[in-house]
This record gives sequence, structure tokens and C-alpha cells, in this order.
Amino acid sequence: MADETNDFTAREALFYHETIRPGKIEVIASKPMATQRDLSLAYSPGVAAPVKAIAEDPALAARYTARSNLVAVISNGTAILGLGNLGALASKPVMEGKAVLFKRFADVDSIDIELDTEDPEAFINAVALMEPSFGGINLEDIKAPECFIIEQALREKLKIPIMHDDQHGTAIISAAGLVNACHITGRKMEDVKVVVNGAGAAAIACTALIKAMGVKHDNVLMCDRSGVIYTGRDNVDQWKSAHAVDTDRRTLEEALEGADIFLGLSVAGALKPEWVEKMADQPIIFAMANPDPEITPDDAKAVRPDAIVATGRSDYPNQVNNVLGFPFIFRGALDVRATAINEEMKIAAAEAIAELARMPVPEEVAAAYGKNHTFGQDYIIPVPFDPRLMETVSAAVAKAAMDSGVAQDPIEDFDVYRHALKSRMNPTSAALTNIYALAKANPRRMVFAEAEEEVALRAAIQFRDFGYGTPILVGRTEKVREKLVELAVDDPDSFIIENSATSEHVPEMVDYLYKRLQRRGHTERDVRRMVNQERNVFAALLVALDKGDGMITGLTRTFSQSAREVARVIDPKKGGTPFGVHMVLGKKQTTFLADTTINERPSAEQLAHIAKETAAVARRMGHEPRVAFLSYSTFGNPSGQWLGNIRDAVAILDAEEPGFEYEGEMAPDAALNPKVMALYPFSRLSGPANVLIMPGLQSANLSAKLLRELSGDVVIGPMLIGSAKPVQIAPMTSIAPDVLTLAVLASAGVVG
Repeated sequence: MADETNDFTAREALFYHETIRPGKIEVIASKPMATQRDLSLAYSPGVAAPVKAIAEDPALAARYTARSNLVAVISNGTAILGLGNLGALASKPVMEGKAVLFKRFADVDSIDIELDTEDPEAFINAVALMEPSFGGINLEDIKAPECFIIEQALREKLKIPIMHDDQHGTAIISAAGLVNACHITGRKMEDVKVVVNGAGAAAIACTALIKAMGVKHDNVLMCDRSGVIYTGRDNVDQWKSAHAVDTDRRTLEEALEGADIFLGLSVAGALKPEWVEKMADQPIIFAMANPDPEITPDDAKAVRPDAIVATGRSDYPNQVNNVLGFPFIFRGALDVRATAINEEMKIAAAEAIAELARMPVPEEVAAAYGKNHTFGQDYIIPVPFDPRLMETVSAAVAKAAMDSGVAQDPIEDFDVYRHALKSRMNPTSAALTNIYALAKANPRRMVFAEAEEEVALRAAIQFRDFGYGTPILVGRTEKVREKLVELAVDDPDSFIIENSATSEHVPEMVDYLYKRLQRRGHTERDVRRMVNQERNVFAALLVALDKGDGMITGLTRTFSQSAREVARVIDPKKGGTPFGVHMVLGKKQTTFLADTTINERPSAEQLAHIAKETAAVARRMGHEPRVAFLSYSTFGNPSGQWLGNIRDAVAILDAEEPGFEYEGEMAPDAALNPKVMALYPFSRLSGPANVLIMPGLQSANLSAKLLRELSGDVVIGPMLIGSAKPVQIAPMTSIAPDVLTLAVLASAGVVG
């Protein structure tokens, strides 16, 4: 997969892989395992029934086992990313990562397997013996030419989808980009003249695919370290010789004269600007060497402003990123139980990705990337986190498998299938990823009020290293520096540390806060003590006086105490009511609970306001809100004395027509359980609620904390909503990733 350029250190990368639990994957049972009966069904004697059924009909393995949604990521570590041959064991972090990407992007279960052999025959035999275990095989990081031998042999031996992603993933994404670049420049694939620089696995796969899509064999000049691969050249292996042509050109410079397209899969700096000048009008340049391209877009456009340029880098337009392809290609192949991934399926994937880039970009994607992508020179390939990739690419691959005769379980209704694809994934995952991208595109100054705490300091380091902005560390200067050294930070003096005992801002802070509090029973001495001794007050003043853009706290104080201290300095938004939201992330759904932190007995007006603001948060997280006002009573049954404010809140929304679904008062089962919902056909909710407005703080806070401790789902929050400045208060039990998430949400302006 194409690498992104990141500024994080080896220290933080190692901490990421070590913390919580070592590695990046775990196995979770998909069936109940609580009782002896469950265990008897799962193993002995209940397992005998599916064993006998599969023995009689092997196709039933797709019904009774996880095989049909299970892909093995297999490597021998001979070509790890850009690191070379470091061995099978060293490749395990990469293979675990690939397995995580399968799950994250396409809900494909995946397990990594590292084979300790460089013998192609031994590798082939080992993988072939595993065919009963897996629905597909993703080969990864295997050096050429062995990768060609291994993939071809396995495709001949096995009747499941097999793909070496280093070859075909890059080929599919780059082909999609070329289709669109030709579209923009008015070229036809059968007419273009292409120069390929590099003759490794990816280069050969890219060349083979574009030829399958219409580029003429004689119009492609492939170059390796020795120059052009021409007919009759010595020392050319069988894979390179397949792309040899009759030509008198011998060097890359000569090959590029009049060329329409440059495909670079070689080394940084291989393409000189003066050679670009010799290319045809509107040259198409795919400089895909990693981590640094053959030529940067800036250098290419300096000599040819009309050029269309793509790279493997995320910090330039038109990133060729394999994650656009392999998860969804396997998703489609698995869903029809394809016996192979053939050329037709690869071409279908490339054309689907190309078509997606020509379509209007969803609002949430445009907002996350900080700009409205429109099809053109700087947008010929979709961005990696476009939520439509799952539906578009997987369906195209599945249909191509059916049309080419390799599908064992054809899809009958593609409308139903596309809907099922969309429902497989929780949109919050994509939204959070996009929010992180938005924060990175608009870095802010974030005040970490408890920088002497290791959890807060780790989050602050990650906030800076990952490019989200500048952390401002509040604490005793030497103590914070000592902690930074303990955490192996190379440049502790480069961090901004604000110490109330020495800060130049203290006189301004005292003056500002005294004016706020002098008529609330506080003397100037009281105020000076607050500024000097209460870190939350000091941190909040940094934000109030525009020395920082937001703040994060909470690790050393309860939420209520931290909120009181911050409120001395920072007011609520004008006309607003501060409140807290917990976000519960299930596998396929996200639920928002509010108010979980501040308002003990909210009025009808406050409930209506909380509902509208929480619905807005849900929308920013990628969900169409369905709001339920919860109660012990469902539409008056049973009756009670605490229902008036809930009914009045619903009436307020009735008058305002807020633009989202809402209903109440209702018990949780009437809001969430479709069977119970069916008992109330007049309900205005079209499906289970995803925004739950709680009737009071006691029930809300208890529910949120019970869900955190008992549900097994990921719980983010509480997220503080309604403050005039971005302030977040993390739970005291938070770990560094929790604090970082809240800091990024505040920095990106999604909550607050």
C-alpha cells in the first residue's frame, strides 16, 4: 500500500503497537459462549451436525463456518514495504496491519500468516495446504521474481480468490487514475504512448493491466536500471521479456520523447524536469516511488503546468493508495464465492474507482478533507475514506465475477446487495477518520491542562507528532521536561510549557478573571490564588486570552469539578446550554446519549436544545439522526408526574420542524427494538433511534457508565457541547488514545 508521510517518531509507533494489548488483532467469538449449552453447541457434540453436512456438501462451509468471510494475509518478509528482506517474523506487524485494514474498510475478517521460507516451492505447498481454512488469500511483500512464480502456481492449484496486492493493487488504482487522466485530456487508451520506469512486480502488473484495458503492446516502453527493454536485449528474464518491443530507443530520456504517459515504479528523482519538457502536450505523470516520488508534482508542473500528476503520497493530490482497492475487491469476490480474481474483476474494479472520482463528492468527505473535491487535474482518484467505495467497487467486482463465470454463488438482486454492503460498516469509523484528516489539515493550538500526567503528556506528544497541531503543556516546567525525557522525546525543549509560577501572561490573566468574578464574591487575592494554583483555571485563561485555541483536561479532577473550574473563565455559547454526550460505537451502529454530565433536571426548552445539538453532532459523525426522548413511560403508559417537560420538548420541536426524525416520550425498548416499535405504528421513527435524549442526569450518567463498563462497545466521551471555546473534559480513567480523540474532536470543531 502507498505510504503516507507522517512525522510521528519510532517511539510513538512502538508505543502504539505495544499499548492496550500487544499487536493489532484479536479473535472474538461471534456466537454466545455464556452457558454449558452454548459450549456444547459450539464444540462437542453440537459441532458434529455441520461437520457431517460439510462432508456431504463442501459448499455448505460457506453457511456453517467463517470461511466465506475469512482472508489470509501471507508473506515471507522478503520485500517488506520499503525496508527490503527482513524476514518472516519482522513482517508480522505489516501483515497484522493489512488484516486490520481488511476489517476496517470492508468488514472482511483476516488473519496474518508468516512463512519462514524463501523457497517458492515450499511457500506454494504450505499455502496450498491451507485452502480449506480460507475464503481468499492476499499475498504480500514477496520479492520478485518469486512473487510471480508463487501467485501463478497458487492460482492454478487453488479454487479461491488469490491476489498479490503489491502487484495488482497498485495496478488497479493507477489504471483507474489513467482512465480519468485520459478522459480529461481527450485521449483514448488505444492511442496513448506509455513509458514505464521500473520492471519489478508492481511495474509489470501495471503494464499488463493497462494493456488488458486497451493500451497497445507496441506503444509501451518499459525501462529498468539498464534502460529500455527492447527485443533481443540480453539478460532479460521471462517476465520482463514479455514487454519487450522493437525500438531504437535505449535510455529513459529517449523513451520519454513525445510520450503521453509516465508510470514510475522505481526510485526517487528518476524523472528529470528537463525530460518532462520533451513529453507530449498535457503529459500524464504517475510518479509512484515511495516514500519519495520520481519527481514531485511541484517540479513537474514548474516545467509543464499542463501536466496531470499522481504520486503515492497523501500530501499531494491524486494519491495512488492500494486501500482504495484490495478490501473491496476481496469483499466482492467473497460475496459470490469466486474461484479466482481474474482480469475482468480487476478491470471492473479500476473502472468503478474511476467512475466514482467523476461523481460529486459527499459533503462529509469534502468537509473532512477541508476542500470540495471536483473531478479535474487534481482529483482523478477518489480519496481513501470515501464511504461509497464499499458499495461501488465491491458490487462491480461481484458482477464481473458473475459475468466471467467464476462466481459460485451469484447475487440475485444487486439493489439488495448494495444496501447490505452499506449496512455492513458503521459510518462513524469513516467519519472519525475524516475528522482526523480535517484536524491535520487545520492544525490548532491545544492546551493540555495536566501535562505532568503521563497519559496527558503521551496524548500531547501524539497530537504534535501526528500533525494535528501544537500542544501547549501546562505544569511545572522542570517536572514536565523530566517526563518528556522519560518518554524518550528527542527534543523536549521544543515543546511549549506554560507554568503559572513563571508565565508572562499571569498579570493579564488576573486582570481578566478579576473583572469576571469581582461581583461573584471573589477578591483579587482569591483570583490570583486561582490563577497560580488551579491548573484548569490557568489553562482556560490561556484559551480565553487567545494563547491557545482549545483545551483538554479531566484526568486529575472529577468531571463536575473540572467543569466548575473551567466555567469560572469560559462562558457557554450565546443562547446555549452546555451538556455532555456519550457516543457508543457498536460494530454496525453508533448511539449518542445526552445529557450525561451537567443538567440534573433539564427543562423542556433545554431538552429540545440538547436534542437539536446532539442531532447536529450525529450528522457530523456521518449519521442521519433519529431522536428518541426517553422515559419510563411510552406514550403515557404508565402515567406519571415527570412527563410534562418531555412532552413539551417534543411540542417545541413540532413547532420548529428541525429537519430530523424525533419521537417521545418512550421507553428504551420502544425506541430501539424493532419488534416493540412495531406495536406503535404511529411512531414517527423510521428505524431504531440513534440519538437518545435522557430525561435527567441521574439516569443519563448511570446509563453511560454502565454501557462503558458492561457493553464491550467502544465509548467515546463524555464530549462537552455548548462551550464558547473548544473545551473537553476526559474521564479520570482515560488512556492516551481517549484523550487524543477528544483533543482532535475539539480541534476539528466537531464538538464543543
